[in-house]
Amino acid sequence: MAEDLPPEPDREGDLPHPRETYELFGQEEAERQAAQAFESGRMHHAWMITGPKGVGKATFAWRLTRRALGAVPAGEAPLGALAEDPVCRRLEVLSHPDFLLIRRPYDDKRGKLRAEITVDESRRAPEFFSKSASGRAWRVCIVDAADEMNTNAANALLKTLEEPPAKGLLLLVTHAPGRLPTTIRSRCRRLVLRAPAEQATADWLVQRHGFDADHAARCAGLAGGAPGRALALGQSEAPKLKDTLDRVLSSLPRLDSREVGALAAQTSKKEGEAVRNLLMEFLERHAQERARSAALEAGEGEAAGIWVQAADALARLARESETLYLDPKQTVHAAFSILRDAAQATR
Repeated sequence: MAEDLPPEPDREGDLPHPRETYELFGQEEAERQAAQAFESGRMHHAWMITGPKGVGKATFAWRLTRRALGAVPAGEAPLGALAEDPVCRRLEVLSHPDFLLIRRPYDDKRGKLRAEITVDESRRAPEFFSKSASGRAWRVCIVDAADEMNTNAANALLKTLEEPPAKGLLLLVTHAPGRLPTTIRSRCRRLVLRAPAEQATADWLVQRHGFDADHAARCAGLAGGAPGRALALGQSEAPKLKDTLDRVLSSLPRLDSREVGALAAQTSKKEGEAVRNLLMEFLERHAQERARSAALEAGEGEAAGIWVQAADALARLARESETLYLDPKQTVHAAFSILRDAAQATR
């Protein structure tokens, strides 16, 4: 049964997986660039697809994969494909012989997803590309997300980039390309997917997903216009959680220990990991917004630097909470302490 299957690290909440998604909103220019390269016969062997979370990077990678493996085109979009095509059906169940997906594996002992893409996963790529294609002469590998590779995994993947296979296509989906080694970044063609305007995304939520206008506008704003992220936030408790956070943070550097404790306690309940991730995302964004605000004010350069350091510390804490399996409640308390200290230092 589907509920008995392990969670997928590249699936956003309860939304359909990108391999099951045939609509990509707001990325016409990126599709045009990729389609032009593909049709010209001068397709680069490795693409680094970057942009904010939820903007459509993975959906784009799967759309390009379908076309590279010979799916019948469909619709007006350059990379659209017919969902009923056998290529698409085989990709949906991960059974296509000329396709490889590298992502964070499931840890059976801990009963949860690994926090990183391991070297054993990355080592599958050279072996995969050493074989001949079974169909239309292309073999495709998606790494999602590439910035989740640990050092050894990145080094293992580098071999494929240094010795590009004929008719081999490597698609690296990455939220934070700066975390990838320079040796990898320099060997990829970079394609940046940018979020549509917030109003455009809000309209899309109303027209395509039945959101009411106010809820759509709120979710689009929280997601910075990224459509997939806005859709996922709209189907969660994120707006309510953000309201609570705004109230708690409004009194910085003073913090209400009871309210902070109540927020931290939510990370121990069902869906606690999702709550923790949202909390850390919103807290980091708060520090980033304070940094930008300070940078725009005359004589506040030092304060801006303090808030930038706080944002960096929060991003590091979020990563370590996953890689080191830190206690989620302690992680949230530590995050609030970082913001409190920054606010105190900039009074």
